[in-house]
Amino acid sequence: MPSAPLDLRLLSSFLAVVEEGHFGRAAARLFLSPPAVTQHVRRLETELGTLLVDRSASPVVPTPAGVRLAGHARVLLAASNAAVDDMAEAVRLDRNAVERPLRVGIMGHGSAELTPAAINAYRRARPDVRVEIRQLDFTEHVTALTEDRVDVAFVRPSPDDARVVADVLTTEQRIVVVPARSPLADARLSGATVADIAGLPFFRVPGHTPQTFTDYLYFGEEAQRRSTDFAVTPQEVLTGVVTGRAAGSGLRSFARYYAWPGAVFVPVVDAPWESSYLAVRADEENPEVRIFRALAVALARELGPVINSEGLNGEGLNNEGLRP
Repeated sequence: MPSAPLDLRLLSSFLAVVEEGHFGRAAARLFLSPPAVTQHVRRLETELGTLLVDRSASPVVPTPAGVRLAGHARVLLAASNAAVDDMAEAVRLDRNAVERPLRVGIMGHGSAELTPAAINAYRRARPDVRVEIRQLDFTEHVTALTEDRVDVAFVRPSPDDARVVADVLTTEQRIVVVPARSPLADARLSGATVADIAGLPFFRVPGHTPQTFTDYLYFGEEAQRRSTDFAVTPQEVLTGVVTGRAAGSGLRSFARYYAWPGAVFVPVVDAPWESSYLAVRADEENPEVRIFRALAVALARELGPVINSEGLNGEGLNNEGLRP
C-alpha cells in the first residue's frame, strides 16, 4: 500500500483510461502523450501493489481492484475540481463578508443512505463551514429553495420550475403503505398493480403543494384523494396509516426508514420507478453549493446501485416480509 497520499494526476490518468477504454484516447482527452498516461497507470499500480486494468482486453477494462478504485477516484477528483473552483471564487469574494452556513434541506428521508453520506463527505471536505440541516415538508418541494430558506435540497420528484435545477441521486421502485389489517397488506410479497391501489384512501395535501409532487404521490390519478386526513410529513402519513384513516405512497427505501408497527409496505409492480434528487437554485453562485453538489453526484455514481437495491447495510425493507 502507498505510504503517501495518492497523486491526483495518476488518478486522473487511470480514470481516463477506464472511461475511454483506450490509453491513446485517454491521453488525447488529457492532452498528454500515451507514454505519459501509461507511466501514470503503472506508477499507480506499483504504489497500490495490484493490477488496475486488463491491457489484453479491447477495449481496456478495469480489474476488480480497478473498478473499486475508479469509484474512489471519481469522488476525489470531483472534490479536487470543486476545491479549485472554490479557491478561484474566494479570490473575488469580499474578505470581510460574513460567512453563512450551508443550509441543507431534506424532505422525508431524502435520498436514503446517500443523504448522510453526502453530508458527512462535505463536512470532511469543508470542516470550517457550518452545516445546518432543515427538515422540509411536502409543500416546500420548490419554495424552500426559491424563497432562500435552504441552499441545497434532497427532494422527490424533480421540481418542475425553471428557477431550480436537480441531479438524480437514486432511482427506486414505488410502494404504497397501508394498515396491516388492509386486504392489500396480503400483497406485501407479491406486489400490487396501479389498478389494485385505485380505491385506497390516500391522504390529502394542501392546495399549494406543487402539482408535480401531487402527481407523484397519487401516481398521476387526481381521483385518488379519498381520505379526509391531510399530511405534509412522512410521520403524519404513517399516523394516518396505522390508525386506519389513510394510505400513503413513496419510494422503496421509505420502508427502511419508517418501519412503524401496524404499517405494511407493498411494492407497486407496474408503476414507473421514480428518482430522488438533489436540487439547487439555477442561478446559484455560492461555491459551497457547487462543492456539495459535486460530492453528492460523485457519491451517487459510486453508491447509488447499492442503495437502490438494498441499502448500504444489505438489509431487507422491513420486518413485514417485504424484501428487495
